[in-house]
Order: sequence, then structure tokens, then C-alpha cells
Amino acid sequence: MTAAGRPQREGLSIGAVLAQLRKDFPDVTISKIRFLESEGLVQPGRTPSGYRQFTAADVERLRFVLAAQRDHYLPLKVIKEQLDAADRGADPGVSSPRLPRKLVPLGRADADDGSSPMPTADDFVTAHETRLTQEQLVAEAGIDDAMLGELQQYGLLRPGPAGFYDADAVRIARTVKAMTEFGIEPRHLRAFRASADREVGLLEQIAAPVYRHPDAGARERGDELVRELAALSVTLHTLLVKAGIRGMTGG
Repeated sequence: MTAAGRPQREGLSIGAVLAQLRKDFPDVTISKIRFLESEGLVQPGRTPSGYRQFTAADVERLRFVLAAQRDHYLPLKVIKEQLDAADRGADPGVSSPRLPRKLVPLGRADADDGSSPMPTADDFVTAHETRLTQEQLVAEAGIDDAMLGELQQYGLLRPGPAGFYDADAVRIARTVKAMTEFGIEPRHLRAFRASADREVGLLEQIAAPVYRHPDAGARERGDELVRELAALSVTLHTLLVKAGIRGMTGG
């Protein structure tokens, strides 16, 4: 009890949580924590007055999410799936507070031959659309408004028709941010945008006749064709880059 006879609040305030997390994650903000809460990654309790109350387990859960994003570049959807699996006890490698000990990059296991897994058509299935405002995108990707402006200026990020961003925009921004740590600036990456647009244009030419077919299943067949071709296109691109790297490193 407090001196005034009122029950003392249990748990940590969002400010106290921020102070703990910033020791390991200097870029985290209160907006970021609130965003992760809105996405269902953490569910703090509330006082009768509406103040958030975080437990020690909530803080560790946030640490897990932030580390997964920073160290493994995992999208929130994959992180949430891993957390949900751990909560159900489906992950055999969990420890207190019931979080996976090891993250698998991109949420996928290695291929049978020991090589890195290549994309499949399923990777290009459009999931539930995420609608992020500019403020949410900046908080989620850990960038600032200046970098967002550069990403848009050089065509690396494009908001949707309604002005919102999707989950892939967060991954793009986070990837470019990681590349800037090696001295690469967004303006250096315009060639990536141009190359992607050329690949999409080629797929569009191939799929267009299928989409134009008058029967009822044309749309579905066209979508399936695009996904299959996209997977093959990205696989080819990856293999060509790997071959080039081998030639450069002598590996």
C-alpha cells in the first residue's frame, strides 16, 4: 500500500521498460513498443486508469522481438509465429520465459543438401495486407525521416495508392539500413530498383495473355504463373550472384 492508502501499481511502466531495453537496443522508442503491442507481439496489462503494466516476461518477449529483427531481419509475422509456437509449447527448444533459444533466418530450415533454401511460389502469396503509416514504418524499420525520404527519392520504397506501406516496405527499409553500415547509400541502390522493375516487366509480359483469357479461372491461373515465375526469377538471380562471388573470392 502507498502512504495515501491506495494500492501500489504492480509491474513496469512503458518508460521503465524503455530504460531497460535501451541498454541493448539504443534505437528503441516508446512508439516502437506501442507499435509492437498493436501488432500483438506483447500484451501488457492495464491499471484501472489505463496505464500499461509490463511484467518481466513482457520485457524478455520484447527483447526477443527486437533481437530477431536486428540480428536476423525476421518479419514480424514470422516472429509472432515463433512466439505463438513457443507459447503453445510446440517449440522443443524453449526456455524461460518460453522463448525459442535459436531463430532460423527467414523462418525456414536449411535445404536437404545443406545449401541455403531458395524461394518457392508460396513465398509470393500475398498474405493479409499490413497498412502502415509513415510514422509506423519509420518506427518499425528503425530509420529516420531523412532515410525514408532517400528511399522514396531513389525508388526503393513506394507507398500504396492510399498512402500506406506494407510489411515488405519495412523489410526493404531495414535491409537498406543494414547496407548503409557498410558505406552503401540509398542512391547507390537505384540499380536494384531498375533490375527489379525489369524482372517484373518480363513476368507481366508472360502472364498477360493468361490474365486476358475469358474463362473464370484465368485470374487464378495467372496468379499461380506469376508466383512460379517470380520464384524462378529470384532463384536465378541468387545463383548468378553466388557464382559471381565465387569468382571474386576464389571460393
